Amino acid sequence: MINEALPKIWYGGDYNPEQWDDPAVWDEDIRMFKLAGIDVATLNVFSWALNQPDEETYDFTWLDETMDRLYRNGIYTCLATSTAAHPPWMARKYPDVLRVDFYGRKRSYGGRHNSCPNSPTYRKYSRRMADRLAEQYKNHPGVLIWHVSNEYGGYCYCDRCAQAFRDWLKERYTDLDRLNKVWNTRFWGHTFYDWEEIVPPYALSEEEEYNRTNFQGISLDYRRFMSDSLLDCYRAEYKAIKRHTPHIPVTTNLMGTYPELDYFKWAKDLDVVSWDNYPSIDTPVSYTAMVHDLMRGLKSGQPFMLMEQTPSQQNWQPYNSLKRPGVMRLWSYQAVAHGADTVMFFQLRRSIGACEKFHGAVIEHAGHEHTRVFRECADLGQELHRLSDQLLDSRIEAKVAIVFDWENRWAVDLSSGPSVALRYEQEVHKYYDALYQFNIPVDMISVEEDLDSYSIVIAPVLYMVKPGYAEKVESFVNSGGTFVTTFFSGIVDENDRVVTGGYPGELRRVMGIWAEEIDALYPEEKNQIVMKQAKGNLRGTYECGLLCDLIHAEGAEVVAEYGDDFYQGMPVLTKNRWGGGTAWYVASSPETSFLKDFLSTLCDEKGIQPLLKTPSGVEVSERRKKEQPILFVLNHRPEMATIHLGERPWIDLLSRQTVTGSVSLPGKDVMILSGF
Repeated sequence: MINEALPKIWYGGDYNPEQWDDPAVWDEDIRMFKLAGIDVATLNVFSWALNQPDEETYDFTWLDETMDRLYRNGIYTCLATSTAAHPPWMARKYPDVLRVDFYGRKRSYGGRHNSCPNSPTYRKYSRRMADRLAEQYKNHPGVLIWHVSNEYGGYCYCDRCAQAFRDWLKERYTDLDRLNKVWNTRFWGHTFYDWEEIVPPYALSEEEEYNRTNFQGISLDYRRFMSDSLLDCYRAEYKAIKRHTPHIPVTTNLMGTYPELDYFKWAKDLDVVSWDNYPSIDTPVSYTAMVHDLMRGLKSGQPFMLMEQTPSQQNWQPYNSLKRPGVMRLWSYQAVAHGADTVMFFQLRRSIGACEKFHGAVIEHAGHEHTRVFRECADLGQELHRLSDQLLDSRIEAKVAIVFDWENRWAVDLSSGPSVALRYEQEVHKYYDALYQFNIPVDMISVEEDLDSYSIVIAPVLYMVKPGYAEKVESFVNSGGTFVTTFFSGIVDENDRVVTGGYPGELRRVMGIWAEEIDALYPEEKNQIVMKQAKGNLRGTYECGLLCDLIHAEGAEVVAEYGDDFYQGMPVLTKNRWGGGTAWYVASSPETSFLKDFLSTLCDEKGIQPLLKTPSGVEVSERRKKEQPILFVLNHRPEMATIHLGERPWIDLLSRQTVTGSVSLPGKDVMILSGF
């Protein structure tokens, strides 16, 4: 459980008192934090330059005073290491800390995430800062958790990274003969005879623009290498902290489906997953739900921290709309419903200068509690305090899993075809959304996850099949599971080399089909999925597009055929029996109605029922505590919705009333129901 040291749902967020050199403001902050029910403040996120004015001097006076002041008033600390932005003196004296960008330009000092991850200077001083902080505060009773750096990301292409890349390749491939083979370097005369001939793939070498490359193997490995390089920076600070405080958990805040880092690999080194949730006003609520489930899935279902969200508006999107009344509360409960054991904000008090001065905060520029945003935050704080005992240490159970793999995503993005419109995470979301509409719980899992606990596993666009995964799928299906994969799957191995002999490569046996061609359709072009006969909820004709695999059945049952073009009558939906289970292949990107009918049919076959049947726009998620169900009913619609609970009585944890039958839920409102 995340919250052992403070056994409640933590409520708070990023706090930057160092930006106000005024004790009266600090006192007012404390007063308002108490009014809002805030009990955790994230400190020291970007204070490296303040803490360390030169190479040898460390001054934590302001941090000592702030942490003591907060703790005296019942407010604990999520303590950051401040290493997300190096100090100006470091850049001036040690230019090796500065990154080189994708276009080969050496950066000057400025911004944040401006440090080369392979700079010996950066690694030395960031590790030393983490060590000094941990030694300073190892016995402070207010420290709940360590927060290393902040939102890691961004690649570097400097000469030092180039050399580190060569060293990483030597460790991975041992010799140049093997590297030349997996990169297929005889294409375009790229055979390497010396490690020093290898350069990073960027705008001056292999990549004309980001994700458009001449050599997928090189670019794929550079993404792996950069993700590992940044992870090594985190690990160095983690080890320094654990040397002094082995009992205090350590995390760093992730960013959902952020493309540049392999979060499943990172999660192995996080004591708890934390992430920053910043949807736009038009982001589908099912996409946000999916990302919450993905963050929960990084550590096999362990509850996670919602480290940041805005109380009102963001400042970095093209159009920074306010969260409408009730939405902050609604989205906070959506996070809790999908596994969050904290609700935290960026920021607690609005900055008065620089680029985040218009980013929302609990305490607005008005500076008092008489604002809509503050009232909503204070009301939520009171509710979370009352609910903590019922919700903490509860878990989510799902019989359906969707596979998400960052390396596969990189390979799809780099694939140089067959369509610029193919977006891996969008295809994954289409399958998630269909299940979300039925209120069917989903786990988002890695390719390393064991499949035995699931009835249905869906792996959309599994372009890259890693060693052993085909055997894992075969075993799962043979044991009675239902496996679904789609077009553009089983194409390449882990090095992005095509597996010859007919797509879907190593999945060919279990799928019972082979594909010979892939047609790319323009956005306005459509084909049809024509059912040969009704099967469950599937009947009639549906639209499909984007890509169309031209497949042949070799043992699989042809359930539906294409309705147009020269491949009219070829299979588009197949079902293959393998041992005690079935493997389905969806050879094109279908419309939403198909996915709803298809996935509801599979769930019916497996006896997987919706948590509740609700109107569109009403989400239901479930956490369980000691076999006791806790239902979160979230009305994302602006208008009232009628919810049918059936005959079973429930306790509404917010109103403390017993409810049953049909109930009305206002727009943007929440019910949290506990079973007897």
